[in-house]
Amino acid sequence: MNSRINKQVDVRKLGLIAYRQAWDEQERLFATIVNQKLLNRTQPADEQQPTANYLLFCEHPPVYTLGTSGHPENLLINEDRLTNELGATFFKIRRGGDITYHGPGQLVGYPILDLDNFFTDIHRYMRLLEESIILTLADYGLQAGRIEGAGADRLTGVWLDVDGPNPRKICAMGVKASRWVTMHGFALNVNTDLSYFSHIVPCGITDKAVTSLAVELGREVPLDEVANNVQRHLFELFDMELVENNEERH
Repeated sequence: MNSRINKQVDVRKLGLIAYRQAWDEQERLFATIVNQKLLNRTQPADEQQPTANYLLFCEHPPVYTLGTSGHPENLLINEDRLTNELGATFFKIRRGGDITYHGPGQLVGYPILDLDNFFTDIHRYMRLLEESIILTLADYGLQAGRIEGAGADRLTGVWLDVDGPNPRKICAMGVKASRWVTMHGFALNVNTDLSYFSHIVPCGITDKAVTSLAVELGREVPLDEVANNVQRHLFELFDMELVENNEERH
């Protein structure tokens, strides 16, 4: 057994934070993990150090992000109107997926994990991320699921009314992984202002709607409450342990 396996995860609740600032923090933590992995390769086994794992929860001011495989034409408003009328920003980023929206009332989760501490399977990683959201929604009495398909036809993320007449997306996902270290993650619409989605083709999908927990329940739900539920399910699914004496950091 690898003595360097570390299943402890440092959970950090960042609150409302600018997208650029959160991205920079992700990059910084990602680099520390990768650098430790590279250093370990040069060290005798008894001198190698375990790599860290992080889970960041936050929400962002209005922002649209476009993944590496995305199509710019799925942004339906020019950047001048986007800035001046919506007060939003726009970023092209290195993650999977197309265009999506982040904003207040949306729970964003960024797991920055060394999958060598858990399992080295990106497909399994994505499915467990989805499962954590499906289980969280079940806590609120909502039956959610996946829209399966082969290859590019698979609609990543979590949906409601999967087999019904009105499938609607409640959680978008897009990740990046390098050297088995993950970045980016999921965006769960909790109390999100869904009007912002009218200015994009969400995730490049033209024929399906977007929804939120508040819309489905007819009431707002505390974001911290939802974050705690997601965290609980992630920890169970990944067999994670919480870093002790953890403090919220801003």
